[in-house]
Amino acid sequence: MKKTTDIKIVFLFVVFLLIIEGISAQEKPNIVWITTEDNSARWLRLYDAENGVPMPNVEKLADHGLVFNNAFSNGAVCSVARSTLLTGCYGPRVGSQFHRHAFAVPMPNGLRTYPEYFKEAGYYTANCAKTDYNFDVDVHGIWDACSKQASFRNRKPGQPFLQVWSLQDTHESRMHKLLDNRDESTLITRPNSVKIYPYHPNTPAFRKSYAHYYDKHRDDDKRIGALIQQLEEDDLMDNTIIFYYGDHGGTLPRSKGYIYESGLQVPFVVYIPEKWKHLFPAQAGERIDGFVSFVDFAPTILNLAGIEVPKQMDGIPFLGEGVKLSKLNKREETYGHADRFDEKYDLVRSYRKGKYKYMRSYQPFNIDGLYNDYRYQQVGYKEWRSLYDANKLNAIQSAFFEKRAPEALYDIEADPHETVNLAADPAYAKTLAKMRKGLSQQFLSINDLSFYPEAYLEKAALENPVQFGLDHHKEIAELMAIADLELKPFNEVKSDIKKALVSTNPWKRYWALIVCSSFGDEAKEFIPEAIQIVKNDSEVLVKLRAAEYLALIGEKNPVKIFETLLSNNQNPLEILLILNSATLLKTLDSDLEFVLNAEALLKTGGGDKNKEKWIQRRIEFLSM
Repeated sequence: MKKTTDIKIVFLFVVFLLIIEGISAQEKPNIVWITTEDNSARWLRLYDAENGVPMPNVEKLADHGLVFNNAFSNGAVCSVARSTLLTGCYGPRVGSQFHRHAFAVPMPNGLRTYPEYFKEAGYYTANCAKTDYNFDVDVHGIWDACSKQASFRNRKPGQPFLQVWSLQDTHESRMHKLLDNRDESTLITRPNSVKIYPYHPNTPAFRKSYAHYYDKHRDDDKRIGALIQQLEEDDLMDNTIIFYYGDHGGTLPRSKGYIYESGLQVPFVVYIPEKWKHLFPAQAGERIDGFVSFVDFAPTILNLAGIEVPKQMDGIPFLGEGVKLSKLNKREETYGHADRFDEKYDLVRSYRKGKYKYMRSYQPFNIDGLYNDYRYQQVGYKEWRSLYDANKLNAIQSAFFEKRAPEALYDIEADPHETVNLAADPAYAKTLAKMRKGLSQQFLSINDLSFYPEAYLEKAALENPVQFGLDHHKEIAELMAIADLELKPFNEVKSDIKKALVSTNPWKRYWALIVCSSFGDEAKEFIPEAIQIVKNDSEVLVKLRAAEYLALIGEKNPVKIFETLLSNNQNPLEILLILNSATLLKTLDSDLEFVLNAEALLKTGGGDKNKEKWIQRRIEFLSM
């Protein structure tokens, strides 16, 4: 009898603990992220009352929450941006800065993804359904549910939840073949009513593209309304914090993939549930001027849920316990980065402080409009390029297809579309110097891994990218200093360039040659050194940069050199970078004819579909 009584007591005690646990769990806020893909802030009426599209469901959230006037992705393309959201880390520090990843990078030591911390805290985590991370993680293991059917409704009774929804109506793919055949009469937005950005040509095709894109925002808003309805039906709105944001900048040309504001600034609204309003530094209906970035999002929702923010995260919470409005609104800085987008390589960094935006193009001889197959499936890209080739664009519109300045300074308040570069204006010399210093300090402090070629990172840094950066901090600083020689008058730096060209460090030679290409004809005295490097250097990518320099200044026809660099090369990322330079040179000189062994080059991909696809695309372009 006593044994039965003891069992009953234990049973009741367990039930009691479960009830207490349930009550405790219910005292945590639910977190919902609603992400719309490929849309920058100024497309919404919330941010542009005159030209923006109405999104009534988003605006309803804003009426009961906060609108962030200055919210930014740090990378301007999906896998890079999503990897930052997943970890709270800057991509160039941890190795996740390339889109799409050619190799999955390991998570930083001691750090887990944000959904794993929520699972540990008792949350049910559901991701519907985009993953596309650049990390070596089990995309299904880090979530309780990860699929197109993943829903908070599958949680245990009383269990708090973290729900992510990704909506794709505004995705870039919706601007491809669909637009070619769409009857203009089916558009809600009238093409003749749209205001064309100054860098785009004002043509019927662009006006139709704008109208179609505005309409896709309306479609997304309807979906957002349906998702909110689920929460309302389950009586959860008073206990659920909702983030609505774009996953990076817009779809139309010169946005996604580029770190202009059109590629980085996103719409961002946070709905404040009555029960948890004490966690917010401002009242519902207010707008926040302080700058927030994707690197801050994971730390912020952890803070809202009362979960300790890991020290390995780079971001800082902007909501939750301890956040004051006065301090939040003093935040005025954000950083952006652009590297490889599919088969297109580049290296650009940005720093925004207040109204000023500084952009650093480390390979300014590259052009923004360099051919990329995915982008050029869009009508706007095709037409824009054809109009440039026909000399039918003005200077602002033509800049997309021409050599860039190594550095640019923009006054975003006066010039929101970043068309007037103030870097050479003496009146802004002090501002330029401060912004240049701010960018350099930031990217050196995180040990920006992109100062090494991606192919080398795969070989040397893949095991632990963060530790590699720490171990090579001094060398990264030296490479950055060589790269910055292109910011000074040639006569002041030519001795430093010469020293770097004969360095025993291949990446110093690599960057010295990039600097020579940036100076162009001014650096002709280094032609003999470049010729010797092409003939004798031990590093194929250093040879590449020497051949590229000689071709850019018209000293050597690059065809035979490039074909030699590609022959018997078994590294697909080296091949891809060589083909990228060949694409640039052919774009500048359409008479160049490269003879490529497509079968041999494709085999180097080793069955990796992404690598093979990127190489194939470059081969097809070079065969045109």
